[in-house]
Amino acid sequence: MSDGEGRSVSPEEQKMWTTWLRERAVSALPPEKLLPDRQPAYVSSWIYVFGVATIAALVVVVASGMILGLKGPEWWHVTAIGRFFNGIHLWAVELFFFAMVVHLWGKFFMGAWRGGRGRTWVTGAICFLVAIGAAFTGYLSQQNFDSQWIASEGKDGLNSVGIGSFFNVVDFGQMYTFHVVLLPLAVIALVVWHVLLVRRHGVVPPYPAKAAKPAPPSPPPQATPSEGSAP
Repeated sequence: MSDGEGRSVSPEEQKMWTTWLRERAVSALPPEKLLPDRQPAYVSSWIYVFGVATIAALVVVVASGMILGLKGPEWWHVTAIGRFFNGIHLWAVELFFFAMVVHLWGKFFMGAWRGGRGRTWVTGAICFLVAIGAAFTGYLSQQNFDSQWIASEGKDGLNSVGIGSFFNVVDFGQMYTFHVVLLPLAVIALVVWHVLLVRRHGVVPPYPAKAAKPAPPSPPPQATPSEGSAP
């Protein structure tokens, strides 16, 4: 027996969990699909750009958020460089949601679940919902008047549905943990899973063009009476 690289595998190695995991990974996502050299011609359309733009904005969001998390609220509210990185983080989030919404609606109208891509569509939709929670906890973590106002208004809404004791929006430590640890990890994991599914099943093609209806047959020409004939 040989592995995915053509190397012979001994019976002892076949029983190892690492061999099983490697074989499953290579069979599910071979290297030519993970890092393809060519893409279909329809990928050159602009609608396919917004998925990559979403990932690029997410990278900036995570990088700027790590810098803000290391320095703390006083740094990003008082110093000039702190306000600069706070602005980068804010506008990266705005671009992230803009590109994600365009990508989500574009794939909805393109039927991105076609061809066995149901899980690809579901992971993208769930990632959007989790990102909303990450953005909401980000507003609550600003430590300014806006965050206090949002927390006081959100507390009443969450208490009215009975989850205020589990998700305490006025607790800065809890919201900060959700924003910088739990929800970002969930978003990143969903994005990685989404991209791997796209690599496995390929990019969804556009809907096939409808065939043009054939033109109706023209009526036969009517016979005209010849000259000199009786009416």
